[in-house]
Amino acid sequence: LKLESIFPNIVIALRIFCTIPVTVAEAEKTFSKLKQIKSVQRSTVKQERLNSLATLAIEHDLAKLLNFDDVINNFALAKSRR
Repeated sequence: LKLESIFPNIVIALRIFCTIPVTVAEAEKTFSKLKQIKSVQRSTVKQERLNSLATLAIEHDLAKLLNFDDVINNFALAKSRR
C-alpha cells in the first residue's frame, strides 16, 4: 500500500505546507526591496533638507534681510508659469 492511498488528506496537506515557505519568502523579499527603496528616498530627502537648513544657519545674517513677501511672490510667479 502506498502512503497516498492510506493518508490522502495528509499528503495534500504536506504538499501545501511545503510550498508555503517559498511563497512567504518571495513576498518578504519583495517587501524588503520596497523598504530599502523607501529608506533611500527618505534619507535623500532628509539629506537635502539638512543641507538647506545648514545653509540657512550659515547664512543667517543674509536670511534675516530677506523680504518674505518678495520671496512668496517670486515663488508664485514661477509656479504659475508652469
